Amino acid sequence: MFVYFKRLKNLREDYNMKQVDIAKYLGIQQTVYSRYERGFQTIPVEHLLKLADLYKVSIDYILGRTNNPN
Repeated sequence: MFVYFKRLKNLREDYNMKQVDIAKYLGIQQTVYSRYERGFQTIPVEHLLKLADLYKVSIDYILGRTNNPN
């Protein structure tokens, strides 16, 4: 598992949200979002942008390029 998949799950759990909540926010099915977290599907850039905005972190943080969330 790559770092950013684990970060996605950790961020979601830190915000006390379920996969279905994030999927609804992104306008996708829960099963698609689950594949993002498990590393079975590539995350589109537009979804990365929305997730970074939601969690108030940088895309680099989500992707594991930095440990600084800002």
